[in-house]
Amino acid sequence: MMTTNPILEEIHATRQKLLADHNGDAHAYVEAARKRAPESGRRIVYPKQRTDKALTSRVRTNGTE
Repeated sequence: MMTTNPILEEIHATRQKLLADHNGDAHAYVEAARKRAPESGRRIVYPKQRTDKALTSRVRTNGTE
């Protein structure tokens, strides 16, 4: 018997509604959110992109950090 989790059910229902509002297109939802973001008045942070070098420089040759 599988138990239900009301929090997860709410998250899934919200995701379905948001996607339905954009005809199931996740990319359209993200673009709409990006356009709305500056209007929120909240500070928007754009982290620097990691480069391959930055990702691999932390890994030693034996596979440990």
